[in-house]
Amino acid sequence: MAKRYYELHVSGCTRHLPVLNISDKVAIAGFVILGDVEIVENTARDLAAKVPKDCEYVMTAETKGIPLAAELARNLGQKTYLVARKSVKAYMDDPICVEDESITTMGKQKLYLSASDVALIRGKKVL
Repeated sequence: MAKRYYELHVSGCTRHLPVLNISDKVAIAGFVILGDVEIVENTARDLAAKVPKDCEYVMTAETKGIPLAAELARNLGQKTYLVARKSVKAYMDDPICVEDESITTMGKQKLYLSASDVALIRGKKVL
């Protein structure tokens, strides 16, 4: 059987993504931004132009969103961005946890943020 592909066009970049069946009823175009410098830089530049000027922090879930969040924060002139981690890390002080569901992760996943990060963004405008 021939492989199926989806042609993605974003921020002046074109990628051919394999279409993957994740269940009997659902298929997705598999896109991994990790390692794709061109699409990260171009997309962050274009997104930065659309982000409200009063945005104070960018936050992402670990792992695939990290390069885009870092580049977006850089484009916005922010010195810090936050990452919700998939597991508690030893350096986290009194972490909070939220549950999330993703179509690419089987079942529920938990995301953690340290109390110091929570305090940093409390009352702030976070994207």
